[in-house]
Amino acid sequence: MEREIVLTGIGGQGVQLAAQVLARAAVVEGRHVMLLGTYGGTMRGGNTDSTLVVADAPIESPPIVSRVWSAIVLHHQFWEPARAKLVPGAVVVVNHPVFAGELDRERLRAFEVPAAAIAKELGSPMVAAMVMIGAHARITGLVGIESLVAAMRESVPPYRRQHLEANEQALRAGFAHAQ
Repeated sequence: MEREIVLTGIGGQGVQLAAQVLARAAVVEGRHVMLLGTYGGTMRGGNTDSTLVVADAPIESPPIVSRVWSAIVLHHQFWEPARAKLVPGAVVVVNHPVFAGELDRERLRAFEVPAAAIAKELGSPMVAAMVMIGAHARITGLVGIESLVAAMRESVPPYRRQHLEANEQALRAGFAHAQ
């Protein structure tokens, strides 16, 4: 098994942390992982993407892929390059209604998750990316919720430890939402 996932959004939405959490969760479950994060020219508001490759065996090439099995899309602004890489039948999880891009529902398996609204209901609007990867985990079965929580706790830097509980709630809420 080898799965390629791209996460895309706007800088400041938590795309890089979400990708790192998803990658660590796969490692917790004994899989091989490669992760590559890319950033636009601005710190907030520019494009930010991460490409993650998860496999049951060692991965031989870097995570620079021309085709992907899945995408997690927090915003439509930088959606087109990710969309162009999706294989037919790819799983796409979008942040609804923030995402306003075109989805080819005949070619893709698209899921809309109200991540921003769920995060707001939880009292922490900044955890939408955690809601998204929780939902993605449930939809795809790529990793389990307990692995995600453990990986998030390991990934959050010491100066952000006050956000651990909110992040865990967001992961679990996204996982539950995707039933």
